[in-house]
Amino acid sequence: MGNEQSEPQVEEEMAEETPIKKVILVTGGTGLVGQAIKKVVDEGLALPNEEWIFLASKDCDLTSYEATKALFDKHSPTHVIHLAAMVGGLFANMRQNLEFFRMNMAMNDNVLRCCHEGNVIKCVSCLSTCIFPDKTTYPIDETMVHSGPPHDSNFGYAYAKRMIDVLNRGYSTQYGRMFTSVVPCNVFGPYDNYSLENAHVLPALMHKCYLAKQHDTPLTTFGTGKPRRQFIYSLDLARLFVWVLRKYEEVDPIILSVGEEEEVSITDAVNAVVKGMDFKGEIVYDTSKADGQFKKTASIGKLRKYLPDFKFTPFEQAVKESCEWFVENYDSARK
Repeated sequence: MGNEQSEPQVEEEMAEETPIKKVILVTGGTGLVGQAIKKVVDEGLALPNEEWIFLASKDCDLTSYEATKALFDKHSPTHVIHLAAMVGGLFANMRQNLEFFRMNMAMNDNVLRCCHEGNVIKCVSCLSTCIFPDKTTYPIDETMVHSGPPHDSNFGYAYAKRMIDVLNRGYSTQYGRMFTSVVPCNVFGPYDNYSLENAHVLPALMHKCYLAKQHDTPLTTFGTGKPRRQFIYSLDLARLFVWVLRKYEEVDPIILSVGEEEEVSITDAVNAVVKGMDFKGEIVYDTSKADGQFKKTASIGKLRKYLPDFKFTPFEQAVKESCEWFVENYDSARK
């Protein structure tokens, strides 16, 4: 009798010791966030039953359903982190709102469709705080994604990203899929896009500061410096992404950001880059250029309920490390 009772327990223990193998496909795997996830995974966060596959844009045209389907057939992922997107800074978005909408809509629809058709257990997609309404109360939280129009400057990108949440809800209600999304604040770190025309504010400032230092010219930054932003270091975000993939079981999105108290002005960001680059020259603010949305303060109340003790890298330290990486890798960095 005793032996008969012990057999199920033994089977359960064996099942725990031999977990199902996970094949984790990361789209946009060679970009800013993808490289950060690869780094933290390679440095110890990977589990023995996990195979991580990081894809570059050259590996697949995700705007093509046929190409995306072939990719999923090739790798048979059990889990997907969807980072791939057409992205750019304020002025790139203002110039190409239609292109940002169409390209991102196509990629997102194809990836989630193939996740469903391939019986992917879980897909985590990446949104952005720009999806939130322009006219709103602060701090913003996860319940406010669809409560008003986004800022006019990047409505194409913002609406395309919002539609990921709509797709997630659709696949959940109709098919029971665990497709979810995260909403990072402004991300920065190694492997960013440092284009002077299309980059986000911090990498663009790093490139401008590098050139100003090299040529002994003033550092010119666009706008008044007054808008305020929350910035998250890519390596901190990477660790949170891995946690979401393994532990977060809600279809509703979750904001991944530093706290409201860590919000800084663009002037603060400029000063941090100047310090990180050891730039001693003049700083000029070109106030003829647009500031964009004044603030997008996001609440991390939901994140703190799950991870009350998560420690973020201090902003100036993260900026300094990012500046050092850019200087060391200037010739090969995306510009």
